[in-house]
Amino acid sequence: MPDQPEETPASWERLPSWLLTQTANHAHRLVAEGFSSVNARGYHYRLLATLEHLGPASQATLGRRSGIHLSEMVATINELADRKLVERAPDPSDRRRNIISLTAGGKRQLRRLEKQLAEAQDELLAPLSPEERQRLTELLSRLLDHHDRRTGTPG
Repeated sequence: MPDQPEETPASWERLPSWLLTQTANHAHRLVAEGFSSVNARGYHYRLLATLEHLGPASQATLGRRSGIHLSEMVATINELADRKLVERAPDPSDRRRNIISLTAGGKRQLRRLEKQLAEAQDELLAPLSPEERQRLTELLSRLLDHHDRRTGTPG
């Protein structure tokens, strides 16, 4: 059998854009698996966390603050309301609009989701020290802030 040449990565395999994309794919899988294990998905977490941060809010406000598109917001609220994790009530100042509130069950589910998210972060960042994790987060935040400012995308 002829000697196998030593495998070296192709030039694109060390490009930051490629590495970020591949790592993002792993991050997405780990988070989705963790959320799925508690019968949830990413939009559930984002909406529950936004409600905890903002307090009761309109669907439009929640959409803007969570980054969930209106077309997905209604379905997400319906899913959470069916499970009694959020409540929907008419806005006293505009009866055409609903105000969404977090329930006690929603707060408990948010804690479960935060636990799953922390476990996914630990698995994703396992080979890094605490200092390296902090530095990576700072660098990624700086990149995202830069590009959000350039495109006008809210962070």
